[in-house]
Order: sequence, then C-alpha cells, then structure tokens
Amino acid sequence: MRVKNIAIIGGGTAGWLAANHLAVELRAEQDITITVIESPEIGIIGVGEGTVPHIRKSLMKFGISEADLLATCDTTFKVGIKFVDWMAAGPSGSENFYYHPFSSPYPGGIDTSSLYLQQAETTEFATVTEVPGLAEAMKAPKKIESPPFEGPVNYAYHFNAVKFGQLLAKNAVQKLRVKHKLATIIDACLNEKGEVDYLLTQEGERLHYDFYVDCTGFNSLLLGKLYQVPFVDKSAQILTDTALAVQIATEPACDIPPYTLAKAHQAGWLWDIPLTNRRGVGFVYASAHMTQEQALKGLAAHLGMDAERLSPRRIPMKIGYREKFWCKNVVALGLAQGFVEPLEATSIFVTDLAADLFARNFSVDKSGMSVAADYCNKVISYTWERVMDFVQLHYCISDRRDSDFWRLNTMEPKLSDVLAERLAMWKFNAPKKSDFFSRFDLFDVENFLFVLYGMKYKTIKKNMTQAELQAFTRELQNVRNTESVLAKELIGHREWIDGFLAAYKSMRPA
Repeated sequence: MRVKNIAIIGGGTAGWLAANHLAVELRAEQDITITVIESPEIGIIGVGEGTVPHIRKSLMKFGISEADLLATCDTTFKVGIKFVDWMAAGPSGSENFYYHPFSSPYPGGIDTSSLYLQQAETTEFATVTEVPGLAEAMKAPKKIESPPFEGPVNYAYHFNAVKFGQLLAKNAVQKLRVKHKLATIIDACLNEKGEVDYLLTQEGERLHYDFYVDCTGFNSLLLGKLYQVPFVDKSAQILTDTALAVQIATEPACDIPPYTLAKAHQAGWLWDIPLTNRRGVGFVYASAHMTQEQALKGLAAHLGMDAERLSPRRIPMKIGYREKFWCKNVVALGLAQGFVEPLEATSIFVTDLAADLFARNFSVDKSGMSVAADYCNKVISYTWERVMDFVQLHYCISDRRDSDFWRLNTMEPKLSDVLAERLAMWKFNAPKKSDFFSRFDLFDVENFLFVLYGMKYKTIKKNMTQAELQAFTRELQNVRNTESVLAKELIGHREWIDGFLAAYKSMRPA
C-alpha cells in the first residue's frame, strides 16, 4: 500500500518543477524514487519566459541560488507589465498605456482608491507605487549590494524557458536524488482497479511505477487520452486561440526594459519580453477575427522588419482546463492540465502552484490518495476559473470598439457569475480584500485594482473627510519621495546585469 516509485512523464518547466517540489517534500522518504522520463524526440513549447514574484519562493525552497538563475538562463528582472493600447486611442490617435506593477497599491498600508477616484481623470492609478517612473527610466529593482531574492522594488524574472528547465533538472538530479531517463512514451495500460499499471515506450519497453505525473503538454497522454477526463472549454470567455512566436537578437549594449510589454491590437495583443541577449516576441490573436497573414504583418510591423524575413513558430492555443487534474494514480501538470493565453504570465504560475499543492498533499500511503485528490481537484478547478476571470477582465472592461473582436469582448462578453457579480459591485465600491475570500485567488484585490483603474473602470466617487484626504495625500507624497531616492540609488537594468555577469564569471574557475 506504499508508493515507492514515481514517474514524471515529460521534462520542460512543468516536469522539472514537479520533480523539485516532490523531491523536497519527500526528501525524508529514503525508499521513494522519483524518475523524470524525457523524450529525446519531443520538444517543449519553451515560450513561457515571464514569471510573477511567487517563483522566488519556489527557487528558495528548491535550494537554487538566484546567482545561478541570473547567470545561466539569460535572465532579466521584471517589475511588472506595461499594457499599451488596451484602451481606445485619444483624439490625436496617441498611444495609451498603464502599468500592472508587482508593488503594493497600499502605500503605508492605506487603501488610497478613494483618493484616486476623486482624481481619476488626471491620475494614473499605478503611481500609488514607485514602479512606473523607475521602469520608464530602465532602472534595476535591486541594488548591487542587495541580498539574493531581495531588492527595494518587488520583482520577478524573464528567462530563457528552455535553460530554466535545464537549471531545474540539474538541481533535481544533483541535489535532490531525482533520476533522469530518456525514453518516448507512446501509451499506458490500466490494471483491474482502473489505475495506470505501466507505461509503454516506443521501443516496446514496459515501465512500471506506483504513481504517474503527466507533463506531456497539450498531448495530455494519461489524463486526456487514457482517462479521457473532460476538458472544460473556455474559448467563449477568452477569444484568442493562436500565437506566432519569434526570437530576435539584441545588441549587447542596448537598454533592457525591466517589464513585459503587452501591446493590444485589433484582434488580440502581443508580448515583448527582453532577455540579456534577445527578445521573445509573440503575436496573440483570435483566428476568427484575423488571418495568419494579417497576424504576420502585424508582428513584422512591431519588429520593424519585412514579413518575408520572419519564420515564426505558430502555436495553437486551446483555452481551458481538465475537469480533474488528479485521477486515480495520475496527476497532470502544465499544459497537460490546462492552458490560458500567456497574458499576466499565468502558465508557470499555475503550474508552480499546482505542483506545490500536489507535493504537499501527496501521501506515500495509497489509502490517503482519494481524499487528497478530491480536495486538490476542487482547489485547482477554482484556481483555473478565477485565472480565466482575471485574463478576461483585461478585454471586457476596455473602451475599444474599433473591430469585431473588441466589440464582441466588450459588448457581448460571456462572463462567469463570479466576475459578473464582482464587476457589478465595483461600480459602487472599489475592490477590497474581503471580495477575495480564497487564498487560491492567485490574482487578488491588488492585481484587480491595477487593471481596473489602469483601464479607467468607472466606480462611483466617495466623499472623504479632510483627515482622510490629508493622510492619503501624505502617503502618496511618501511614495514620490521614495521614488526620487531610488531613482538616484538604483543603477540601470543593463548596467546591473552586465556588472553581475562579469562578477559571477570572475568568481568561477576557468
């Protein structure tokens, strides 16, 4: 009745995140073996290059140093997302933008939304933080002397997803006793209890394990194909379904923006993610509202290149999630479990959370599996639903009406009951912490505030006492003072990265 052998099918970010989480949680169980089975023939998507600050907690849990991450994965810092053109163009056709920073919108612990609503026409909500000014100045979020995983400005990372998977693999194998096997799994067979009995390789080998983690990407070999767990289709909420992705080399001395650029267009948006040596750029669109040829021209226009010179990778996106992510002796993670377009760096975030949840609730006694599975399935279904809500929010509250895509998103949106209720409430009262009653709302009041008021959502103004007005104004002035000090103390993002890489190299033996 004891689990002793665990197989993780598929490498990449999902597989190796699962391996590290499981190995840390089970490190005291000396008789348990964890094996990652990776196909030498099947590649990985490799475009999940943006993260949120939560990833720092996982890296510390795994024992991966920030220095190694920065030095081996073409890593740069990310203080938030800059959203461009998600609102209607001004009278002159001018570009509009807002920031979703990782810093708190509660300066000094005070909710300043009432003061913002008094000045909404002339104030950008994100300026309740220090981030927009520092980001526009291309400043690094850390000082040279900042300790690992710390800095005066909250941050996450951009990195090469393939190299990040390799870093996770090295850590799991060398530090956490995880085994690595190269084989292409083509099928699996069930036993009389309906559990997976063994895997079948392309070469005809049968591989027997006690528990299986399905990280086979969109293929979803075990959860989708073998168990046929229903897919909850969310394409009616999120209309984008295709991406064209390219990598563009950059000059060694160019500035590195410390943010992800998310720029809207007539049928979706594009991402532009800066690494140390290149940019990862993806053009996300709804194929019902734009042809691939039009998308390619839009991508080329953004890059200032001829469309004929581009050979982007086309990535079809099936938006939704499996009804259950834990079935019998199988758990699915990453794309095998679910997917939503990459707005707000949701993919690695959900994968990391699900892997951590699974590892912490994993029982080495098989009799404890069903209870854990029922609980975890409820959690992950809730998580996916709320993530879908947050992504859809960016579209449905826009005032753009310049194409069928935007008119459909804004005038006839198919909202979940939860999002519809929240948006109705927020017409009368600004979002507050008690509106988000679950810790599995991965995006909570702080995130919603930045997007809602970055996009000028109309909430009725509230009267304020003179004392409130003075307290709020004082806190905002403190933010400006902090920003002014940091603008002098923090060096440029490129300068910080180059200086770090030179120092790291000098400390390593030739």
